[in-house]
Amino acid sequence: MRINPSAEPVTRPLSARSVVLSLLLGAHPPRLPVRELVRLVEPFGVGGSTLRAALSRMVAAGDLRRTDAVYGLSDRLLARQRRQDEAVAPRTRAWDGDWEMVVITATGRGPAERADLRARLTALRLAELREGVWLRPANLDRPLPEELTGVSLTYTARPDEPAAALVARLWPLDTWAAEARVLLGQATGARHPADRLTAYAAVVRQLLTDPVLPAPLLPADWPGDALRAAYAGYQRELASS
Repeated sequence: MRINPSAEPVTRPLSARSVVLSLLLGAHPPRLPVRELVRLVEPFGVGGSTLRAALSRMVAAGDLRRTDAVYGLSDRLLARQRRQDEAVAPRTRAWDGDWEMVVITATGRGPAERADLRARLTALRLAELREGVWLRPANLDRPLPEELTGVSLTYTARPDEPAAALVARLWPLDTWAAEARVLLGQATGARHPADRLTAYAAVVRQLLTDPVLPAPLLPADWPGDALRAAYAGYQRELASS
């Protein structure tokens, strides 16, 4: 992702599907009656008939489940919501200098399988040191998923290389911080509901790529917490509307 720092949010029509998914992904529990959805999507320029047609398509596509007149996220999108919630409020623990290391041992995988595995490891906030070797500081309070056990070996390590130098090789922190500051300005400066929804959707995507490193390994004025606080405020605003 590359952002033009001078870019201003631009009001544009949003699809009914995008609006519904954003509202449900931010709702806890992620279920809303159709009458409530009709009210909530109106500020985004989505009419009732357009909404109902979109809901029908989303149920048919497996995005949503319908129980009577209540729509909720499917299992696939519930997993997406969990990842989004974790991005907004990651669970961390005190860092004692240890690193997680995952070494891929499976062979004979096709390109699609390799790409899927890389995506899953990246989503776990691991970074690739070299092909098949992934690591990060062990400050996240989460187990690695069981499906990795069949394709990898996991270790706790203490690299000889200084931690700050290793972090600098693994993550483009200055780039991430610059992009986050632009997004924060756009999100907090947007006024039109469609612009705000679009901006905060970009904020979530950015938070999903935050490595969530221990504070001693982050640059000064790291904007991760400010970005999370802004999005949490937007969630509260939507929930109370």
